[in-house]
Parts: sequence; structure tokens; C-alpha cells
Amino acid sequence: MSGGAWTVLAVAGVTAAYALGSRRLASTPVSSAIVFTGCGVLLGPAVLGVIATDEAGPITALLEAALTLVLFTDAMAVRRRDLTLGGFLPRRLLGIGLLLSIAAGWLLAAPLFPALTVWELALLAVILAPTDAALGKTAISDRRVPPLVRQGLNVESGLNDGMVLPFFVVFLAAVPGTSYAAEGVAGTFWRSLLLSTVLGLLAGGVAGRLLQAARARGWITREWRHVYVLAVAAASYELAVVVDGSGFIAAWVAGFAFGHALRNHPVGTPEPPAPGRDAPRDTTPELAEDLGELLASIALLLFGAVLLGPALQHLTWQIVLYAVLSLTVVRLVPVALSLLGSGLRPPTVLYVGWFGPRGLASVVLGLLVAEEHVAGTELLGRIVAVTVALSLLLHGATSPALAGAYGAWYRRAAAHGDLRETAEVPEGGGRRRMRHLDGPTP
Repeated sequence: MSGGAWTVLAVAGVTAAYALGSRRLASTPVSSAIVFTGCGVLLGPAVLGVIATDEAGPITALLEAALTLVLFTDAMAVRRRDLTLGGFLPRRLLGIGLLLSIAAGWLLAAPLFPALTVWELALLAVILAPTDAALGKTAISDRRVPPLVRQGLNVESGLNDGMVLPFFVVFLAAVPGTSYAAEGVAGTFWRSLLLSTVLGLLAGGVAGRLLQAARARGWITREWRHVYVLAVAAASYELAVVVDGSGFIAAWVAGFAFGHALRNHPVGTPEPPAPGRDAPRDTTPELAEDLGELLASIALLLFGAVLLGPALQHLTWQIVLYAVLSLTVVRLVPVALSLLGSGLRPPTVLYVGWFGPRGLASVVLGLLVAEEHVAGTELLGRIVAVTVALSLLLHGATSPALAGAYGAWYRRAAAHGDLRETAEVPEGGGRRRMRHLDGPTP
């Protein structure tokens, strides 16, 4: 049997095994991210060698597909009111905290890794800047935590992975020997940022209006609506690729335009509800979200095999120290500075600052950099791998206890006076990824 067949069998086996016990594990700190990453290390070349890592093409394609779907569906879910009504928290975290996190990560890495160039250090900071609050699921799902905080973390983690992409492609273009370097910084700015943005807006906006027109005329079934979203996400990505732009940026922007079209060009005649049932909510993005969740979990398994397993064999104190600093100082200090004058109490600032897990975006961007095979990328891959792994463990393990403790504090504090934390926020919106794989659904 070929190595590729063994890889497919291993991935399928882990996925099936987790699915069978997913409801039981949902009530524990052991998230799907921990399970898939740990199995990746075990099955990878560092331990059992079941998963083949010599064929980079299929692995890269799967990782890119996972991030494309997550970027598209996350952007689809974002609404203007998420950043207006009670949206001061995500606005501050994204507009101030994200930039400060990149700067802090850049500065703290310089003395620890003198072998890396200025632009490689910048790449490291950008790769580890986006958060994935869904990987500390209890932090944003525990109803004892005020809605302002849950929604703020949710919206932040749904937007910051797309917001770091322009920095990523520009910094990558500044590193000699990379695929983007041949285009140059100016060419990368034009193709990856401007042209990709325009193509994404056109693809998402036109596709969204076409879908609503077809729904209004009764031309499309519910099942094909779900498939249509996948087609639009793939098309927006490939439109940018064929002009040597950034498919990720195009997919992210297309998600905004597509979601805006669905909300602002409603169907003239709503679909009738099934007999004896209430009118159903719009389930158009569900298939894309579910597939994105599955691909994200598989991506974490491959991350454990391809990046984390080998990285654990070359640990240094500098890598471990930077991983700890990245999860604490690089996150907590920028969050505290960005929330100065917001009126939020210190326990809230600490809670928001701690729950910034590193997830899928860091994994995919780290692997894409590692595949460039230029000076410094091997070390970059190791640092990213250890930081993400430590984040999965610490944030996953602490989210239930800290959510309970913070919720208890909030209940006591709210009973003795007005809190800024009690501000109203819109229901829903933001990132919904991994709600099925980790949620307590029957």
C-alpha cells in the first residue's frame, strides 16, 4: 500500500473515531483541536510514520481549501451592527490591539532569534497575530460570560485572520528567495491587495445577487444553495490566483460582499415553512461551514504530523520562551493598551487578553512559509508549531474553569452596580466555526 493511501486511511480513521465520541468529549477540556493535533504527532514521521509528509502538493491544497472556506464563511457572518451596537470591544481589539500585537511579537523575537532577518521576524509576528477563539470554545459559549465579551471575542477572531493577510503577503515579498519576492513589494501590493480585493468584491457581490434572484423566482433548491456557496468561495479564490494575486484575500473580501448581498437583497417571496413547523432560518452557508470545520480539523492533524512532530525534536529554550511570551505578553499587553479608557474592569481585560488562541490561520500561514524553502523558514515553522501547540493545550484546558470563575465575578459585580460589560450587543453574527464539532449537539 502506498504512503498516500496510508495517510488517507489514518485521516479517515481519526475523523471517524472522534466523531463517535464527539458528544462525550464536548463536556471536557479535550477539544477536537487537541485530539486531531495529538493524533497527527503520533501518526507522523516523528513517532509511527504512518502519515506520509513527502508529498507536499495534496497537503498544501487541503490546507488552502480549509482556510479559504473559513475566511469566506467567517466574513459572510459579519454584520455592520456587530461593529456598531456594542462593537467598541472588537473595534479596539482589531484597530489597535492587532497592530500592537504584531509590533510586540516582532520586537520580542529579535533578541531571541538573531539568525532571522528583519522581514522574517516580521513574518513570524504576523503569522502568530490572528486568534481563533473557537478553539477555547467555552470562553465564548459559556452563558455566564457577558454577551459583550463573548460577542467581542467571536467577532475579533472571525476578522483578524483576514486582516493580517495584507501584512503577510507584503512581508513575504520582502524576504529574498520567496515566491512573492520575484514579483516585488510593489507588484505584490498591486496584485495581492488591490486587484484581489476588487475581484473578491465583484465575485461575492454578483454571486450573492444572482442567488437571491434565483431564490425569488424559485429556480434553485435548498440543497443546491448550499453547494452554490462552495462554488462561489472556490471561484473567488481562483480568480485571484489566475492573475497571480492572493486567493485568500479575494475569498475573504468575497465573503463580505456575498453576505451583504444576501442580507440587503432579500428574497421577494420567502420559502413556505414545512407543515406544522415555524419558518426556517436561512441555512445557505451551513454546508460550507460544516465542510470548513472538517477541513480545519484535518488541517490540524496534518499540522501535528508535518510541522509539530519534527519541531518537538528540535526544541530550544528560545523557542519555548517565545511561545510563552507570544501567548502572554504579546497578547495581554496590547489588549490592555487597546482597552484603556473603555470602562471595562480589570478581570474583563485579563479574560479577553488571555483568550486569544492561535489556530487555523497560524497553522496554514506557517506551513505556507515553511514550503518556501529559504533561509530562516525552517526555524519559523518550528516556532509557529510550538506556539500553536502550547496555545491549543493551555487555552483548551483553562477555558472551562476560567469561564466559570469570570462568570461568577461578573454576576457578583453586576449585582452591586452598573458595569460597562452589561452593554447590549446584537445576537448571533461573528464566527460560528467548530460549533458542531465541539458543541453538545445530539
